[in-house]
Amino acid sequence: MKCPYCGSENIKTLETRDSADNTIRRRKECSDCGKRFTTYEYVEAIELMVRKRDGRLERFDLNKIIRGLQKACEKRPVTMEQIRSLAEKVRQELMQLGKEEVSSQEIGDLVMKHLKTLDRVAYVRFASVYRRFEEPEDFRRVLKEVNKT
Repeated sequence: MKCPYCGSENIKTLETRDSADNTIRRRKECSDCGKRFTTYEYVEAIELMVRKRDGRLERFDLNKIIRGLQKACEKRPVTMEQIRSLAEKVRQELMQLGKEEVSSQEIGDLVMKHLKTLDRVAYVRFASVYRRFEEPEDFRRVLKEVNKT
C-alpha cells in the first residue's frame, strides 16, 4: 500500500472496523507526509463481469460506480461515506444474484434505486446520463417519477 498523497510506503493503520456487510474499514496515516486516508477491504468471491450496452465485456469496477455517484452528488449534501456505502450496497446485491455476468443496465438500475432515497437531485442527474437524456421531456418524465415518492 502506498500513500495516495506522496507515494510513500511508510503507512500505519490507526483504526480497523468490521461492518455487517463483510467489509473491513481501515483508517490509515502516512508517516512521511502525515496525511490520513481510509481503505476498504472486502472478499471478492467471484470475478464479476459487466456486459456493456455495445456488447463488450469488462470486469466489474466498484470505483466506476463511486466516480459516477461523485459526479451526480457534486455540490449536494452527500458525504463520501454515503457514496461508498451506496456503491457497496450495489456490489453486494449484484454478488447475491450469484451470476458471473451482469448487464450495465442492471447496475445502473440498482444505483438509481438506492440513489433515489439518498438524494433526489443526484438521482435526476444520474438518470440524465444513465438514460441518455436528449430532450427536455426526458427530464419532465423523471421529475414526475421522483415527485411520486
